[in-house]
Amino acid sequence: MIAGDTQLVLIVEDDRRFRESFVRTFSASADFRLHDDVDTVAEGLMALRGAHIDLLVCDIGLPDGSGLDVIREAAASQPDCAILVVTVFGDEEHVVRAIEAGAGGYLLKDSTSAELLDAARDLLAGGSPISPMVARLVLNRMRGGVKPAVPDSDVSLTERETQILNYVAKGFSFADICGLLDITANTVKTHVNRIYRKLAVNSRSQAVYEASRLGLIDL
Repeated sequence: MIAGDTQLVLIVEDDRRFRESFVRTFSASADFRLHDDVDTVAEGLMALRGAHIDLLVCDIGLPDGSGLDVIREAAASQPDCAILVVTVFGDEEHVVRAIEAGAGGYLLKDSTSAELLDAARDLLAGGSPISPMVARLVLNRMRGGVKPAVPDSDVSLTERETQILNYVAKGFSFADICGLLDITANTVKTHVNRIYRKLAVNSRSQAVYEASRLGLIDL
């Protein structure tokens, strides 16, 4: 996201209370502009065809099907569109299916308006925001189903890279990490890009998964 740009947002959410809250949140922010807010898969697919969307905010459980269908269409037809899932489903299966469909971020509906905006901005800046509880759930599930991870390659992370990735796995944003480590945003992004290259991944969630699998981080 380039500073000063206004990002066009599509909201797909069937719960009126949450949808109205999301609309208020994004409409009140100068860096976002609402394209549409709809409550079904069919309307979501139609809205995607009506404009180039910068940010899709989508629930999974919709009255006429799965929000995953909207996510897949957005990922296929508008590859530059950032996709943020906001849902009540916090189990590992839903998280993995959403990421496989094309979602870059995953929040639970107990997130605050400020957390929603932070996640949207982080996602548009290249991050992969995930609610801390969801990240812990997925990692705990992974650790519980396999023997303790043992590195199976020559991949290694520096102490600073490991430190940053541990913060990422706990759900901290890039801005949070800057404050915690007293380093600049560019320094954080440089370390993150090096982590991506070493692990052959292109998102924060993939980096956490691979590092955990290889035993490079222990959460």
